[in-house]
Amino acid sequence: MTKLVTAVEDTTKVKTMRALVKEERGFGAVLKEVAVPTPNRGEVLIRVEATSICGTDVHIYEWDAWAASRVNPPYVFGHEFSGEVVELGEGTKRLKLGDRVSAETHIVCHQCKQCLRGQYHICKNTKIIGVDTQGCFAEYVVMPEENLWVNPEDMPAGIASIQEPMGNAVHTVLASDVSAKTVAIVGCGPIGLMAVSVAKAAGAAEVVAIDVNPYRLELAKTMGADVVIDSRHEDVLERVRMMTDGDGIDVVCEMSGHPVAIGQAFEMVTAGGDVNILSLPVKPVEIDLTNHVVFKGVRVQGITGRKMYETWSQVSAFLSSGKVDVKPLITHTLPLERFEEGFELMRQGKCGKVVLQPRGTN
Repeated sequence: MTKLVTAVEDTTKVKTMRALVKEERGFGAVLKEVAVPTPNRGEVLIRVEATSICGTDVHIYEWDAWAASRVNPPYVFGHEFSGEVVELGEGTKRLKLGDRVSAETHIVCHQCKQCLRGQYHICKNTKIIGVDTQGCFAEYVVMPEENLWVNPEDMPAGIASIQEPMGNAVHTVLASDVSAKTVAIVGCGPIGLMAVSVAKAAGAAEVVAIDVNPYRLELAKTMGADVVIDSRHEDVLERVRMMTDGDGIDVVCEMSGHPVAIGQAFEMVTAGGDVNILSLPVKPVEIDLTNHVVFKGVRVQGITGRKMYETWSQVSAFLSSGKVDVKPLITHTLPLERFEEGFELMRQGKCGKVVLQPRGTN
């Protein structure tokens, strides 16, 4: 039987919790009472203070083809969060009760070739919380101790909850040397918006934000974009040619997943430049490899997750130094019971990050 160390609050008396459950293979989710999870060896129980909605959660909520092929209801979903450690499972060593933490959401095997090389972010057997395991749209969540990052005591819970997606932005931008270079962020969803600020903080000479959503293009300006291009009304490639004297963009970060935008990313990049791809197109995308990659000598990098835990250190440094301010990105903070409103905002693109609070205002 697992021995638990309990303090902070008497969780042994708490048997159930409110959680957002993907109950059926179809649209939507339900808020219901479920059992509070128990930490096993090497795991801890966390009282969730803030949890944010990701595009992946929207896919699961809408039940698109990707979700239907990947997840198995019923289960609690959600993977971005921050909270307080309230129980320690047997064998935990690093954390203490009361620590405020966020989670690296990729649970890795430590046995595959990639893990043995230290490339944990591309572990062949990765499991993602809230996708492959029980998630954090709930009052409590269990996580392996090794996956938890301790936050400063004074970090607001909402900001702490979006460090995981910020890590995606940091990983994507810093996969290239962007200092004194032109950088294009193609796709201004929340991660793309964070990438705008990261590129500026990392010394980019000029940051171009490209999207079709006027709300998010305005946010891109707030986050530090030097140029914004609404591709509904402008010829993106012509605008880039004009502003670069025909040379093209040094580093292009593709975050839209749209086939047309991906094609434009490879056309706009300069010869010898970089294209870093974080987006997940739902279908195969046709690219002119001969002319837009090979003859141009372009370096293409696929980006997944965050480097464990190098990227987390970089995220912490950007935030603590004040060089990246993500507060303007959190446009909506709602109680968990208003989840439908939060998901609708995400579906319509009329928000930055939506943060849900399972237990009221923090």
